[in-house]
Amino acid sequence: MEITRELARKCHDLKFDDLPDDVIDRAKYVLLDYIGVAARGALSESSQPVHQLLATFGTEAGGAVVIGTGLKAGSPYAALANGTAAHAIELDDVVNSASLHPAVTVMSASIAAAHLFPCNGKDLIEAIVAGYEVTVKLGMALNPTAHYARGFHPTGTCGTLGSAVAAAKIMKLDTDKIVCALGIAGSQAAGSMEYLSDGTFTKRFHGGWAAHSGLMAALLAKEGFTGPATIIEGKSGFLHSYSLESNPELVLKDWGNPFQVMKTSIKPHSCCRYKQGPIDGVLQVMGENNLTSGDIDTMTIGVLKTGMSLVATPEEKKYNPAGIVDAQFSMPFGAAVAAMYGKATLDEYTMENIRSPEVKSMMDRVVCTEDESLEPEFPRKWPASVTIKTKKGEEFSARIEYPKGDPENPLVWEELINKFRTLTSLVYQKEKIDEIVDCVRSLEQLDDVKRMEALLARA
Repeated sequence: MEITRELARKCHDLKFDDLPDDVIDRAKYVLLDYIGVAARGALSESSQPVHQLLATFGTEAGGAVVIGTGLKAGSPYAALANGTAAHAIELDDVVNSASLHPAVTVMSASIAAAHLFPCNGKDLIEAIVAGYEVTVKLGMALNPTAHYARGFHPTGTCGTLGSAVAAAKIMKLDTDKIVCALGIAGSQAAGSMEYLSDGTFTKRFHGGWAAHSGLMAALLAKEGFTGPATIIEGKSGFLHSYSLESNPELVLKDWGNPFQVMKTSIKPHSCCRYKQGPIDGVLQVMGENNLTSGDIDTMTIGVLKTGMSLVATPEEKKYNPAGIVDAQFSMPFGAAVAAMYGKATLDEYTMENIRSPEVKSMMDRVVCTEDESLEPEFPRKWPASVTIKTKKGEEFSARIEYPKGDPENPLVWEELINKFRTLTSLVYQKEKIDEIVDCVRSLEQLDDVKRMEALLARA
């Protein structure tokens, strides 16, 4: 089967008027979450070198917005900055079945493309839905465990092709040019997991580079640059090169039934998704049994096998994080701050807590283990188990089937808006926050996305 061409055709034919109301609502929901995370991420340490780079050679008075800043840049560079910022604070959305973060790539490319080409709210929703579908379907087809085993980060790889499709939708490219955009994007897809070795910033860069590359692929295709029409299924194509256990049939299987944007999870905790369920479990056990951190003798955390190398091993590194990135990917740190502070937000992921002897002492009480009972339904479900033994010898346990924020255990709109307000309180005035929320919630009525884009700049 010509998977690439059929995928391009399906994306081209996807129209707003054919989308169910719940899909439209969900696209707006994940867009608001993305804006909040990107705006707050613009304040992060890793975003500052990107902004300095733009200030050195890439700013444009009439350029696209760098969300949460006063900077404007050429659209590909705005996409780079926004994608990097949105991936910086580990609060961006995730799809469990593909083990990747679609918003940081798809949204960043779409908004940047909408700066260059006429685009209304309905067009943007189409682009979001199509971009999510491609990104997630490719992640599923690669087999996340096998893809990670080869050292690749699927947000960076799959997100490049998803961003290309989203940008192509904004540009209203025909099927042939979408095929070329995918082909060009496939030669740029990258993202090494080696950042785990020393906690550096490159993981955050993956979201930005994928958005930048996807947008560039669509722009080149529009101008007549060609790319291989078998980039997905070919002998040297994406699925064969990036995984030893890929399943090409999953790319087109059940297309739009349901749309993958409906399967997106929203993070309440500021850390790797593999830590979200365990942290929920720690909070549940402590809350239900009126425990304090001083009561705890040990915490045994059941972690999914695929997540062990991300958040639990090597032990020397996970029990001794050197910086914020290390802490975001340390299960012992996440369990410790959750137990001590009753939450695991940006306020807890600080160098002060990383250096704290009290936090270190609590981390030493955490035992991470592979719980085989969690595996049968992964990656469709990301369950977790937690057992806390007290100093009095009591044991209390919980099993989390669906972490908070999963579609089966969602943040309702009001909870999402509260997350947005909290994240953006250091970036925008209250009146602007309200205006952004109102704009996104009525997105399909917007005649020009540039009106929304203007709201995203910081005065």
